[in-house]
Amino acid sequence: MTKQQDKPSRSFAGIAGIIAAATLISKVFGLVRQLVISAAFGLGPAAAAFQYAYTIPGFLLILLGGINGPFYSAVVSVLAKRKKEEAAPLLETIMTLIGGILFIVSIVIVITAPLFVDLFTMPVEEGATKQLVQEIAIRQLRIMAPMAVLAGLIGIGFGALNTANVYWLPSISPLFSSTALVAAVGILYLQVGNKISTPEYAMLGGTFLAVGTLVGALLQWFMQIAAQTKAGMGRIRLRFDFNQPAVKEVLRIMGPATFSSGMLQFNLYTDLYFAGFIGTQVAPALANAGLLVQTPLGIISNVILVRLLPVFARLADPQNWEDLKLKIREGLLLSAFTMLPLGALMVALANPIVKIVYERGAFNPEATQLVASLLVVNGIGMFIYLGRDVLVRVFYALGDGNTPFRISMINIFLNGLFDYLFIKVFNLGAPGLVLATVGVNCSSVFMLLFLLNRKLNGLPIVKWSLPILGLAAGSVVAGAASFATSLGMAKIINSDNLLIQLLQLSISGFAGLAVFGVVASMMNIPEVNDFAAQMRRRFLKR
Repeated sequence: MTKQQDKPSRSFAGIAGIIAAATLISKVFGLVRQLVISAAFGLGPAAAAFQYAYTIPGFLLILLGGINGPFYSAVVSVLAKRKKEEAAPLLETIMTLIGGILFIVSIVIVITAPLFVDLFTMPVEEGATKQLVQEIAIRQLRIMAPMAVLAGLIGIGFGALNTANVYWLPSISPLFSSTALVAAVGILYLQVGNKISTPEYAMLGGTFLAVGTLVGALLQWFMQIAAQTKAGMGRIRLRFDFNQPAVKEVLRIMGPATFSSGMLQFNLYTDLYFAGFIGTQVAPALANAGLLVQTPLGIISNVILVRLLPVFARLADPQNWEDLKLKIREGLLLSAFTMLPLGALMVALANPIVKIVYERGAFNPEATQLVASLLVVNGIGMFIYLGRDVLVRVFYALGDGNTPFRISMINIFLNGLFDYLFIKVFNLGAPGLVLATVGVNCSSVFMLLFLLNRKLNGLPIVKWSLPILGLAAGSVVAGAASFATSLGMAKIINSDNLLIQLLQLSISGFAGLAVFGVVASMMNIPEVNDFAAQMRRRFLKR
């Protein structure tokens, strides 16, 4: 009988190319969605309310329903070790169980929406703006509550399809959500025109944002379940065989992993709470800056993690731990090779990036300055974010979801402490919120490495750190080259023309990447060279 892992598999470069292309398309649509929201509503009440209301359903959709999330990781880790004919009954049982639990969660969200919104906006100064934002957010949260169920089903589907070697649709499916929201804003604009950003239409605008988001999530799941059924990986069917061992194994990984990842939500709650002390504009500004980072981060993390997680799972046996260590090194080095230079460019070119992407319509230069300050700090933490995800997936592959959970519990306290210190004591403003998140991610990486070193009977951490430090130094030089190029070009040609600004940004970015490429090639890191060669061959083949 053929097991899932025995099926012919594509090369790393082939899978990476499919995932990168599909995720790129999806992320571009996500960026367009944020551009439309920013241009239509700026950082006004409708946009601010949406960020507060979207906190819970959006978190569930990204975390539980996201590729590389705990549901995906649990499904892949278990199915990769089992026969193909076991997949459909197992997945139908899991969907029945998880769907029922999350249906109850949706009802709770509807009932407690005012409580959550009041908690998020508590520090905001009383006034008409706060009251309007709260009213809009409560309605939005209740409309989007069913996304809790959809999030779990989408996450399970991601794992099922990737196990069946179906990579294109899962990676591209989020574009359906983005398209639906853009269409909703477009319909509203056709009805009210330029009044869309005015306070009197804020409630209507907020409603359209919520409905568009919910419809988009439904479209994403409909497309996914159709492909899942076609691949023989389960269909829409109630199955109550909850006592089978495979179900218990999935839940054993999924439960702690979900709670562990869910602890990040408490960190987001904390960030939103302290954001209220600064103003209602901070919440949408955090979303705008975060999207600029998450777009390349999401593409590259999918390329790296989607392929490595099944490999980690197949090497989980102690007799394969030496090979597992090599794969962990590969994941960390590829994370550094991709994220460090991109983070440096985000820091060096923050202002022109935000200006080109967002500054139009209701999004003014003051908003650009706020979002750019957040983008700088986000760029610093890009490698840490992806490196943490690589290490967490190793624990999931080893069947240990408890360790990441315990670390997340510690980080709840650390995030609250950092937020308090950076906002209330050191008065760093909005960038302090992002800096707190970077600090929490750093602590996670250190703790995960320490415990993984003990679990796997030793890791050559010092040896691994040397090439990473070299790549970090190269990234600093690359960032300096980009900044100098951008500054020099701005002195020669100071134009408000969008095409000229885009050309200047592109040249500055390419200058930095060229410098980093020279430094990286001189370091001659085997994993980086192999990855670059595979991607180059794939590109030339196509």
